[in-house]
Amino acid sequence: MLIVEAIIFGIVQGITEFLPVSSTAHIVITELLLGYHFPGLAFEIFLHLASVLAVCLYFRKDLLEIISGFFSYLKNKNEHNRIQYYFAWYILTATMITGILGLFLKDYIGDSLKTPAVISASLFVTGLFLVFIERIKTYGSRTQKDMNFLDAAIVGLGQSVAILPGISRSGATLVTALWRGLSRDTAVRYSFLLAIPVILGSSVLMFDEVSKDIWLEIGLIPLILSFIITFIFSWIGIVWLIDFLKKSKLIYFALYCFTVAILVFLFVDPAVTFD
Repeated sequence: MLIVEAIIFGIVQGITEFLPVSSTAHIVITELLLGYHFPGLAFEIFLHLASVLAVCLYFRKDLLEIISGFFSYLKNKNEHNRIQYYFAWYILTATMITGILGLFLKDYIGDSLKTPAVISASLFVTGLFLVFIERIKTYGSRTQKDMNFLDAAIVGLGQSVAILPGISRSGATLVTALWRGLSRDTAVRYSFLLAIPVILGSSVLMFDEVSKDIWLEIGLIPLILSFIITFIFSWIGIVWLIDFLKKSKLIYFALYCFTVAILVFLFVDPAVTFD
């Protein structure tokens, strides 16, 4: 892999991982535009881990509060830690539902579906759901303390839809959380924190794809550079999205998804596959 390719892939993965526009779709589109296809899934796993590191460091205080609150409540049943205890279970519940469905569907969802037609259709669907939640469904006001296990189960099911290439994971979790009446701040925070176990879990499941040959196939310098670039732009994406949603609306991401979907449909050869 060329240095410039490593930089481009790092920027694309980092900036799109947490935006409701599907990082998978953008990585596939970038591969098509550059005429470069990742050998196996090892490089994608590598980039995802850089994104996870960024979200873990950004939400480090939240993670410490949730973990300490969870174990403190187990030990002392202190009412002060009750909210964090249940919030940890809501994260675990959604993750388990996504993980179980992911294990069941992983043999049916692969590179064969990473085609321009599927990517275009999935981006269009993502846009439709963003329009739905922005224009039809009124935002709720429920916060972390008002959540329940049904919320977690439904968000987990919504997140599972993102197994399809081109469906945004962050978009799916945001839409389902907002549909359940969670406030925008709570939905965004929940979506970000859900990314940690889901991405780590999927990386573990695909770990057999990783081999020492990745250093030879990609190159040591491109690997290190792409990891650093992904981390930096993932951090930028997190900060920017949180700030953007305080002042603006998801409809702009929907318009972006529609635009990219149309461009892929019109200008990318539908016969291209990654089999």
